[in-house]
Amino acid sequence: MASGYGEILRARYATRLLAGTLVGRLPNATAAIGIVLFVRAEGGSYSLAGALAAVYGVATAVGQPLLGRLVDLHGQPRVMLPAAVVSGLGMAAFAFTGPDTLLAAYAAMVVAGLFTPPLEGGLRALWPDVLRKESQVHTAYAMDAVAQEVMFTVGPLLVTGLVSLWSASAALLVVNAIGVLGALSVVVSRPSRAWRSAPREAHWLGALRSPGLLALLGAFLFVGTALGAITVAGVSYADGHGGDAVYGWMMAALGLGALVGGTVYGARQWSGAPERRLVLLVALLAVCYVPLVLMPGAVGMVALTGLAGVFLAPALACAFIVVDRHAPRGTVTEAFSWLVTTFTVGTSVGTAAGGPVVEWAGTRWGFAVPGLAGAAALLVLVCTGRAFASAGVGPVVAGSSENDRNGAAEPGFSAGHRA
Repeated sequence: MASGYGEILRARYATRLLAGTLVGRLPNATAAIGIVLFVRAEGGSYSLAGALAAVYGVATAVGQPLLGRLVDLHGQPRVMLPAAVVSGLGMAAFAFTGPDTLLAAYAAMVVAGLFTPPLEGGLRALWPDVLRKESQVHTAYAMDAVAQEVMFTVGPLLVTGLVSLWSASAALLVVNAIGVLGALSVVVSRPSRAWRSAPREAHWLGALRSPGLLALLGAFLFVGTALGAITVAGVSYADGHGGDAVYGWMMAALGLGALVGGTVYGARQWSGAPERRLVLLVALLAVCYVPLVLMPGAVGMVALTGLAGVFLAPALACAFIVVDRHAPRGTVTEAFSWLVTTFTVGTSVGTAAGGPVVEWAGTRWGFAVPGLAGAAALLVLVCTGRAFASAGVGPVVAGSSENDRNGAAEPGFSAGHRA
């Protein structure tokens, strides 16, 4: 296992690109907690903090595929670095003006979210050029999914540490400055500067004209919904079983389960079509959500929450491969950004739906939402089986920068409509 990941990290530029991307995404990973802590420190209400964080999240979801399309058209440095700077300036304006001037606060959140650079999709577009071998790229996708879990664990700790040692406004400024430096590290690297998307067919739908990609996005909307519902139901459970400490352990277990699952998944070479493998992984993910409704004692619940996370990172890693296979030529960054957007929207929907369910029907029904959402994700993949399974692409990786590296016809399209 260690040798497989070590081989990836020893590849030229691989460690720099992975680290730079994770650091560059730090502002986005910590935005919600940073916004809430800052608004509360300035005397604002929880409602205002939640509304501002929601506006930031919606703006990010809108901006990712739009910026991803611009990256495919104009390259990474011309889009990502200016976007990172503008996003950082938006959050800096919020830190300096505070939440009292509502119009300015909401405008700052829109700017900061809308211009969040699509570093996540950009990294996945770069892996084939950096690693060359298909097996290495698949391992890198798994390592990418695992690294996200680490970032979403370390990031909030960094923010809360800065708040306690300095101030909430300083935390916003420092984290976003670090994010700009991370983006800069990526875009000045040789792979980022040299990367070019394949020629693309002019089409207003862009990546969304792929039926297989639409099926994948529909499924991961529900996967995100399940994750968002767990976070809300977990709060309700912890209120009656030990408070914040238990909730913290549950969320840590969720991340640890995903980290362990992703690490083990990426250490093995998998054969067969990734679309079939993803259906199995989503099915296992849905099954592991079901025991949460048992609501045992705190120790047992932490264990069940860890189990619920085991197949999340493997499902994401497999989804990255599927995106690369189904994205129409010249749309790879946009396609990956759509996956980020869909997952983010799904998480927001799960969070929004989980609250009323817990309030009206109780915590147990709150934990039933993830199981139902997981079943819905599996149902989407099964019902769209023909479009989802027909990638129409040969080997995923070769020595070029195109996502369709064999010049094969786009999935679901005739050769006459090839980009």
